[in-house]
Amino acid sequence: MEPSSPSPLIDVSRLAERLGEVTVLDVRWRLGGPPGEQEHAAGHVPGAAYVDLDTALADPPGGRGRHPLPDPARLQEALRAAGVREDRPVVVYDDWQGRAAARCWWLLRWAGHRDTSVLDGGWGAWVAAGLEVATGPVVAEPGDVVVRPGAMPTVTADELPGVVAAGVVLDARDPGRYAGETEPVDPVAGHVPGARNVPTGANLAEDGRFLAPDALAEVYAAARERPTAVYCGSGITAAHDVLALEVAGMPGAALYPGSWSEWVTDPTRAVATGREPGGSA
Repeated sequence: MEPSSPSPLIDVSRLAERLGEVTVLDVRWRLGGPPGEQEHAAGHVPGAAYVDLDTALADPPGGRGRHPLPDPARLQEALRAAGVREDRPVVVYDDWQGRAAARCWWLLRWAGHRDTSVLDGGWGAWVAAGLEVATGPVVAEPGDVVVRPGAMPTVTADELPGVVAAGVVLDARDPGRYAGETEPVDPVAGHVPGARNVPTGANLAEDGRFLAPDALAEVYAAARERPTAVYCGSGITAAHDVLALEVAGMPGAALYPGSWSEWVTDPTRAVATGREPGGSA
C-alpha cells in the first residue's frame, strides 16, 4: 500500500478509541439475508447510521447488471444523509466478513473520499469484544461530502479481454460458480475466459478477519505488478478482492462493476467452464 494512503482496515479497539472522530456506516446486507435495517435497529455501533446497499449503493438492476454503480447524485444524497463529511474519516462495517462493507468502501474511494476504512471482523468482532451497543434508529447530522466519480479504476465488458491478455482478471465468486457447476442467481453459468478464481473466502482467516498483508500477497502473487481487474456476480463482492489487494500492498486493481450479471446479457460474449489448472492467483 502506498505510504500516504490511510489503511483500508481498522480493528475494533482502534475504532472504539476513535468513535468521536469518525463517521461510522452500518451496511449490513447479504444476498437472501434478513433486512439489514432491522438488524441495525436491534443493535449497532454507537452513532452508526444505516446505509442500504440495494437503494443507496447501487442503481436498480438492468442491462448494466444486478447492482450497477449508483447514480452519483443519488449516492451523494445518501452519503450526506448518513453524515459523511469531506473532512472526516469514515469507517464501514457489516456482518458478512466485509463483503458488503467493501462495496461501500470502494464506492467512497471511487467518489473521492480517501480516508475510508473497513472494520476488520465487522459487527461480530465488535460484539465479541464486549464493546458498547446502541439500539434504535440513528438520525445523522447531514454531511457535506461531494461525490467526484472516477477516483478508483473500473473496466468495461469490452475492456476485460484486454486485461486477460495483458495482465490478470480475478473472479471473486465461490469455486462452484466460477467453474459453472452451479449458478443460483444468473441465467448462465461459468466464467470469463482466462479469469482466475480467488473467492473472497481466500482473503480471510478462520475468525473472519482479513489475512495479514504478507499472506494476502501470497494469495495474489500472480497479480503483482501486472494490470489487474476483478469481477464477481454483480459487482458487490469483487470489491472484497480489491480491498484485499490493497491490504497486500498491491493497490490499483480495477473493478468490473457489471460483473458476471452484465457479461451474460450479451450472448456473443464467450463463457468458459471448469476449474482451470492454475486458476487461482
